[in-house]
Amino acid sequence: MGVKVSGIRYQVSDKKEDSVPCSLSPATLPRHIAIIMDGNGRWAKSRGLPRTAGHKKGADALRNVLNACRESGVHFLTIYAFSSENWKRPSDEVSDLMQLLRLYLQQELDTLHENKVRLRFIGDFSQLDSDIRSQIHDAMEMTARNSAFNLTVALSYGSRQEIVRAIRAIAADVKSGTLSANDISEDTVARALDTAGLPEPDLLIRTGGEQRLSNFLLWQSAYTEFYFTDVLWPDFDKAHFLEALGEYAKRERRYGTTGE
Repeated sequence: MGVKVSGIRYQVSDKKEDSVPCSLSPATLPRHIAIIMDGNGRWAKSRGLPRTAGHKKGADALRNVLNACRESGVHFLTIYAFSSENWKRPSDEVSDLMQLLRLYLQQELDTLHENKVRLRFIGDFSQLDSDIRSQIHDAMEMTARNSAFNLTVALSYGSRQEIVRAIRAIAADVKSGTLSANDISEDTVARALDTAGLPEPDLLIRTGGEQRLSNFLLWQSAYTEFYFTDVLWPDFDKAHFLEALGEYAKRERRYGTTGE
């Protein structure tokens, strides 16, 4: 059985969570989706569970959305896993999050590699424990030649800090004489960002009811379409993902023109 949402036909099963796209026009499909995965703590609190339980459930939601992206034909997914500001959280929660990251890499890396997913990490890794930095390095090395799908994890990441790092790198090039100040362009800045080589996100999804970027991909999201939902991240499933795609398909992206 098929249904249409915003002109897109979806194949629908008896279970809401099993709904998958039957056909999507490349013209209405975002190539790159970014997600702010918000609401893990509130999900756990509402059930009388520790925040760790929400983060673990959130990892399951990520697995489901990653599969939904690949099934739909989306090629790039960037997730906000841990912000530079998250270091201010209680030390036990930070420790639990880092341990969850270790386990995720141990348990999921082989599967990601077998499915030809390229895994990237962006952010400032200087505060991460050495074993996590090694895991990140090994994961990126292992999957560097994969091209079926691209998953980027923003870890210890802040967009303002990223832009500062880019400015410093450009300033160093100008000082060394390898770059003229008059030749600095938007492309120069883009190449100096952590996301160099990635397309800009077409759609940014934020779960959990908040409607702000929270220092995520500020430069890259200049013309990104935003989709905000009250659904907490651990509850965000394939059906919610399809709703976001359907909403995106309604948008007319004019990039500053009239669209006429």
